[in-house]
Amino acid sequence: MGKVFLVGAGPGDPELITLKGLKAIQEADVILYDRLINPALLDHAKQGATLIFCGKLPKHHHLQQETINHILVKHAKAGKTVTRLKGGDPFVFGRGGEEAEFLVNNGIPFEVVPGITSGIAAPAYAGIPVTHREYSGSFAFVAGHRKEGTHEDLKWEALAKGIDTLAIYMGVSNLPYIQEQLLKFGKPKDTPVALVHWGTTSQQRTVTGTLETIVDVVRREKVENPSMIVIGEVVKLREKLSWFEKTEPFILMGESV
Repeated sequence: MGKVFLVGAGPGDPELITLKGLKAIQEADVILYDRLINPALLDHAKQGATLIFCGKLPKHHHLQQETINHILVKHAKAGKTVTRLKGGDPFVFGRGGEEAEFLVNNGIPFEVVPGITSGIAAPAYAGIPVTHREYSGSFAFVAGHRKEGTHEDLKWEALAKGIDTLAIYMGVSNLPYIQEQLLKFGKPKDTPVALVHWGTTSQQRTVTGTLETIVDVVRREKVENPSMIVIGEVVKLREKLSWFEKTEPFILMGESV
């Protein structure tokens, strides 16, 4: 029997992967990797390792989740060391929990290797701390979209009134709805908002506005996913703390810039 490692590859900058995650890549016989991982990480795979692309685009999945689950089990049962390489953290909107359940149900041993999630890293690279003693004592990770057919059960009232900073994943297409719900439940219309596109990579781009204006800003600037939406007073710190976009990063997204 082999073993499966569910590994968080981090948010894009290849140097943000953990040492344990890097070791899992180096020792794997089979690597199943997602669209949002930095391809430079695959350079660390050992010679002869099998690389399987599992990328997902909105409304188009290269491999269905059920297929991915069965591939993990098949190779592990063949005695292989399998690394499932996911962007960010495998247990933060990464379906890692579903895959872990499937492995347990099939008697496959596994380990989870946490990764740096984009809900913290993308704002940080944009100069936005998700917590700050003067602005934010709480923050929440929020899914910007739900599984099709799932009843909408996000507690928008609690998010609007009880949480200082919201980090919303993959929510660009639902931004008008998000804006509507937060305003409906009392979030001030002048609350600062930022969208960080391809955070921590050489393609990073950040736009800002307020809860009232951000939908128009995003449409005008043609911002698309993958983008992290950050809502809260901490966004005010971006102008002062922005650092990454003023540097000359190297070897990001597998390219020299």
